[in-house]
Amino acid sequence: MGYRVAVVGATGNVGREVLTTLSERNFPADDVVALASDRSAGQAVSFGEDDELKIQNLATFDFKGIDIVLSSPGAKVSAEFAPRAAKAGAVVIDNTSQFRMDPDVPLIVPEVNGHAIADYGRRNIIANPNCSTIQMVVALKPLHDLAVIDRVVVNTYQSVSGAGRAAMDELFAQTRGIFVNDAMEKHEFTKQIAFNVIPQIDVFMDDGSTKEEWKMMVETKKILDPRIKIAVTCVRVPVFIGHAEAINISFENPISAEEARAALTNAPGIIVIDHHTDEGFVTPAECAGEDAVYVSRIREDFTVENGLNIWVVSDNLRKGAALNAVQIAEALVAGYLDKAA
Repeated sequence: MGYRVAVVGATGNVGREVLTTLSERNFPADDVVALASDRSAGQAVSFGEDDELKIQNLATFDFKGIDIVLSSPGAKVSAEFAPRAAKAGAVVIDNTSQFRMDPDVPLIVPEVNGHAIADYGRRNIIANPNCSTIQMVVALKPLHDLAVIDRVVVNTYQSVSGAGRAAMDELFAQTRGIFVNDAMEKHEFTKQIAFNVIPQIDVFMDDGSTKEEWKMMVETKKILDPRIKIAVTCVRVPVFIGHAEAINISFENPISAEEARAALTNAPGIIVIDHHTDEGFVTPAECAGEDAVYVSRIREDFTVENGLNIWVVSDNLRKGAALNAVQIAEALVAGYLDKAA
């Protein structure tokens, strides 16, 4: 007997990718329900190559009998409906920021801390980390196991799809507008995004950091190791899909570039493409639509003791969101949910 699965936010970028990923990976579901706001109710959304699901209204949906909820509707919506779904007996895997720092909610990247899924029963909610955090900790985990990370300095180059479909439309419209000499219109971003970069993602905090930078710091500590010191600068770039990160790492113990390359090559979820030639690295254009976290430009930093630099790229809608959530669901049904019972 398969599981009953609900996908919340099914009309958004991540929700659609969740549906695609469930189908591609043949998740053991007998029934998949697509949920969104009342504005979308009645519309159809694709599920796999041939099937369509009719959107149902999240506000009035009864979660009784649903086993797993894969959720990405926005933090405020999750705050309202996720406890309701959990109370009805479903396990909610939530892709918003609402529950990530709740001490009773495990924050999971299966390749890094999959064992923490065991704590899901405290609230029947599991949190999916920020997209940029996910790809970074997947790359950091094997290096931390090898030499113990002391400090991380990361600069991100984040695609506009992380801000939603309207942000992707704005990049397209501004790019086209520049070529046809239209007036520049800004709605989703604080500054022009076409042919530009914006060193602000989310709101500013009291210390001058943005909330996106804060998320990466605190989430990495919760997932990987609270002792790691982290400095983050997050930048939005005019790319549709795929986040890139330039990461400088300081270790407690000696580590060579060759040792790091071997550890990363053998780690789950990572593909190393690191040739010291033209095109011997991966960019966001190549990672779009792919599941892996790609690591390139592995080299020692001789300005500090036990230092490394790496370049990390991943599809933020897949491993950075939908795939990670589905992998959590797969681990959940494999080790913790007994449908036969």
